[in-house]
Amino acid sequence: MSELVEHVDEQDRVLGVVERGEAVRQHWPHRIATTICRDRTGRILVLRRSETHSRFPGYYDVMVGGAVNVGESYEEAAARELSEELGVRVPVRFMFKFLCREGISPVWFGVHEAVVTESLIPDPGEIACQGWLTEAELCEVVDQRLFVPGGRKALRRYLESESGSGAGELGAE
Repeated sequence: MSELVEHVDEQDRVLGVVERGEAVRQHWPHRIATTICRDRTGRILVLRRSETHSRFPGYYDVMVGGAVNVGESYEEAAARELSEELGVRVPVRFMFKFLCREGISPVWFGVHEAVVTESLIPDPGEIACQGWLTEAELCEVVDQRLFVPGGRKALRRYLESESGSGAGELGAE
């Protein structure tokens, strides 16, 4: 069965309901809820997508997430995706959203933050491997490894939205 999403405009206003595959083929903006996870010490979760993933197989990312279902909020979708992809149920905090035109099709990313203290049980169909990096370690590898374009952009915005720690080290968008 095809996944239904809300086709949205340049201001993230709903225009209608479409199949996600159609939105991608037509380059229609739709919504993706993502979460950047930290552990108790502040390290950031970095994952490598499975080789069978339909979008950016084998790429690294700092975002866990997926499409926002019809009628679902960004926050609800982010919490659902964490449960589906990492097997954890933790509160998510909305940070910001932005329209990303890099990648497969334009999407509105709703970026959240979560502190994960429980063991991860990653979905092998989504995630090949994962690890925790400090901001400094992440800054060293983000431009050297094959990262999902939207994830790289979201990470920069995320670090800039905080107290500024590490933001200058990531370079320009």
